[in-house]
Amino acid sequence: MLTDAQCKNAVCPADKKQARFADSGGMYLQVSPTGSKRWFLKYRIDGKEKQLALGSYPAISLSEARKARDAAKLKKSEGVDPVQARKLEKLKNTRSTGDTFKAIALEWYAKQAPQWSESHAGRMLRQLERDLFPWIGERPIAEIHAMELLAALQKVEERGALETADRALMLARQVWEYWLPTADVQQRNITEGLKARLTPYRGKSFAAIVEPLRMGELLRAIKSYKGGPIVRTALQLAPMLYQRPGNLREMEWTELDLEAGLWTIPSMKMKRTKLEKENGEAHVVPLPTQAVALLKAIQPLTGHGRYVFPGERSHDRPISDNSVRSGLYALGFGKEQTWHGFRASARTMLVDELNLDPLAIEANLAHAVKDANGRSYNRTQYLKQRFELVQQWADYLDKLARGADVIQLRAGV
Repeated sequence: MLTDAQCKNAVCPADKKQARFADSGGMYLQVSPTGSKRWFLKYRIDGKEKQLALGSYPAISLSEARKARDAAKLKKSEGVDPVQARKLEKLKNTRSTGDTFKAIALEWYAKQAPQWSESHAGRMLRQLERDLFPWIGERPIAEIHAMELLAALQKVEERGALETADRALMLARQVWEYWLPTADVQQRNITEGLKARLTPYRGKSFAAIVEPLRMGELLRAIKSYKGGPIVRTALQLAPMLYQRPGNLREMEWTELDLEAGLWTIPSMKMKRTKLEKENGEAHVVPLPTQAVALLKAIQPLTGHGRYVFPGERSHDRPISDNSVRSGLYALGFGKEQTWHGFRASARTMLVDELNLDPLAIEANLAHAVKDANGRSYNRTQYLKQRFELVQQWADYLDKLARGADVIQLRAGV
């Protein structure tokens, strides 16, 4: 075993790269020709020899080095590799944000947000800031009890936002799943089982008319709408084209080829992830002759600007989502039919009343269709079928609007 005097007087011969002076338990003092002295522990893991640096002498004295040696050997006896334990400790010390729920959640959010659309990322951050951070944000995540999280979620329920509480739990679950692999000690996911403690809710579907006679009444009411040609045309196109409200109200003249009967919606406008928006293909919507006629009729009114349906106050912006919604209420159909609900109306009646191809319908809805030929086939090769489909649909809507016989029509009959 070494003494303090031996450590102080230890030197490396000039003809050697280093000299080692053994102490005990695998520890030794390594001295270089320049005079630097460092403590090391030599040990074996799975038959392999490894070395753990214990510090420099005299900053780390002989007695301090022995204490560090004993602590490392204790870890080894517990099945922990001291070198790996040291590396893990360094990694933990590099975390500058801390281990509060807020810090971990924001770290998780920063990893996820680049994959999301800007609007979705904004909603997720607002929900964290509104529903979780005020109550558990500053608490160390490892110390948060399930009842604390439940109490925060119940505060959301107290304001009647049952669906929002469910989404907040989903966010918390993802944050915990992100953090758990790096937790200091084995932890459980405290979000497990909490859903059963929340008030059940029924997801709300968009109100949609799927009964032909009632749809005919709505179409006649729309045709006689007195609120102005811009909103009236949007109301007429909504059931005919059954695209998402945001896409329809933001329709631009440059997206239209009226001679070819095509509306091309850029990928960046579609309901997709950020990556899909940036790399995806445009959504092509075939236009029936009735839609082309409506657009040509309104072109002299709005064709000089960017948007087909410009806002009343500013032509540099499209009409608001509330414009068509208010129009439906003004016609007395607001509770039965939503703007987005026209998609459900079309999807249901195209199958139930016209017995048309579900794959072509889904492609026209811009839904991701899983079939043997893949999504691209549905969006491109189905174009001919979709032209036929939208024309049959528009013709059928005309029959409903005229009050014609609405006994089930079958394609090919």
